[in-house]
Parts: sequence; structure tokens; C-alpha cells
Amino acid sequence: METENKKSAVSDVGAWAMNVISSVGIIMANKQLMSSSGYAFSFATSLTGFHFAVTALVGLVSNATGLSVSKHVPMWELLWFSIVANMSITGMNFSLMLNSVGFYQISKLSMIPVVCVMEWILHNKQYSREVKSSVVLVVIGVGVCTVTDVKVNAKGFICACVAVLSTSLQQITIGSLQKKYSIGSFELLSRTAPIQALSLLIVGPFVDYYLNGKFITTYKMSTGAILFIILSCSLAVFCNVSQYLCIGRFSAVSFQVLGHMKTVCVLTLGWLLFDSALTFKNIMGMVIAVAGMVVYSWAVEAEKRASAKAIALTKNSLTEEEIRLLKEGVASTPVKDVELGESKG
Repeated sequence: METENKKSAVSDVGAWAMNVISSVGIIMANKQLMSSSGYAFSFATSLTGFHFAVTALVGLVSNATGLSVSKHVPMWELLWFSIVANMSITGMNFSLMLNSVGFYQISKLSMIPVVCVMEWILHNKQYSREVKSSVVLVVIGVGVCTVTDVKVNAKGFICACVAVLSTSLQQITIGSLQKKYSIGSFELLSRTAPIQALSLLIVGPFVDYYLNGKFITTYKMSTGAILFIILSCSLAVFCNVSQYLCIGRFSAVSFQVLGHMKTVCVLTLGWLLFDSALTFKNIMGMVIAVAGMVVYSWAVEAEKRASAKAIALTKNSLTEEEIRLLKEGVASTPVKDVELGESKG
């Protein structure tokens, strides 16, 4: 049992490490690919379509070679999930375009309480005071180190609301589908990725045209841009797999809270690699956010231990009750002679 717990802990750490490393890597690769000082590839939605196309291809190869098994999930559930996921991606892109960076960051931070409320409404999930306090601490910390100017407009606010609600619902649905159909993270991803890829590759160019006034067909590809697109797509496979893996193993709330470790890593690497400014305010915010993550991890573990203890006590009490009833039954029931069929007094 102890060995199994250790293996599970190592798997948990591996899943989080994969997600953090691949997410930070893809942000850095996309920064070089999309920035004006890099390759100026400003087609974010189409690029996401490429990401899912490569992920779908990896899933197809994996199923064909027997490394994974394709499990049945009703098509309407896959379509519903893909619509919500694509609304999340498109909404985020529009929110970033229409809002100030400060309000965009606030909308991303609001996902944690929104996920908490949605899980409470959909699954009647309860949270301890310690978990709630740690969530507030993380939100404050990340807010301090990322939020600067905050400007709001009606269109931007609507897009931000759509993005937050759809992203929160998407992440909750990932966990729900895995439990409902007893399907692994990679198996579920291999079912949803083709639908998302096809829809994003069709709709993406038009969304990108609305966002920056240019069609992807007008972009002049260079060897460097192609290499960075390949790198971005490769990292996206690990990022997508690890996202499904983390949400399946933990919860959408844990994924949001601990996922802000990526924000801390991006700010630090931006300072180290791209000479981005790192102020005292940024550092203080990161310290508060990391402290909140540590408290959250402790609170969740404490909840798990308390839950396991309660289940163990319940099992023990049921066993004792069963023993008592059995004893009473034996004492009050007359013993029958099997051969003669007579009761012995």
C-alpha cells in the first residue's frame, strides 16, 4: 500500500512537471514566433488548430500501434465539449484583443472562484475554510504581480465572461467525462482533438482575420518560422496530454490554483531570457502566490486524510454492527440438525 502511494505521488509530480514545463515552453516558443521582434506570426487561433491537428495525429498513431485503446464516448458529448473548448480559445483571444492586459489578467484569475462555484452547482462539491483561504491568497498574489492597468469596455467584458465561463466548464467537463466513461486522459484527448482541430482550422483563419486584419495565406513563411511552429505543436501535445492528465488525477480547481506556478515561471524566465522588468511588486506577488499554492496543497492533503479517516471509521463501525447482528442472530436462531431436520433445544 505504501509503495502504491509513493508511485501515485511520483506520477502526480510527473504530471504537474510535464504541464508546467510544456506550458512555459510553449509560451516562450510562441512569444518568439508571434512577437514583432521575432517572426510576427500573428495567427493565434489557426496556430491552436495546428496544435490539435498534431495532437490528433499522435492519438491516431498511438491507437493504430496499440499503445492506447480508443474507448467509446457518445458523439454528442464530444461535439458539446469541442464547442465549449473552442469558445474558450476564441473568447480568450478576443478578450486579449479588446481588453487591457490588466483586465485580461483579472478575468483569468476569476476562473478559480468561477470553477469553485460551478463545481458546487454541478457536483455539489464543498470546500473547507483552509482551501477557500488559500485560493484567495493565490488570486491576490498573482493579481499583485500581473495586473497593471485595468480598462473595461462592453464588448471586451462580454468576451471575457464567455471566455471565463467556457474555460471553467471545459476543465470541469474533462474530469466529468473521464469518470463517467472510465476513460484515460490520453484516450479522451485523442477523441476530442480531431473535432477541435477540424473546426479550428476552418474557423480559425476568419477569427484571426477579424483580430489582426490579415489572412494566414498572406504570411510569408521562413525556415525559422516553420521550425518554431513545429516546436510549438510538439510542446502542445505534451501540454494537452498533461492538462487532461492533471484534471483527471486532481480537479479543475487544483489545476487552476497550481497552474499559476506557470505564471511565476513565465515572469522569471521573461526576466532571465528577454530582459523583461521584474519589480519589487512582481517579486512580492510571486511570493504571496507561491505561499498560497503551498497552503492549498496542504489543505487539499488534509481534506484527503480526513476523508480517508472518515471512510475507515465508517467501515469499521459497519463491520462491528454486522458482527453484533450476526452474534444476536446466532444466539436467537435454533440450531437445526441437517440430517433429521429437527431443532435441538
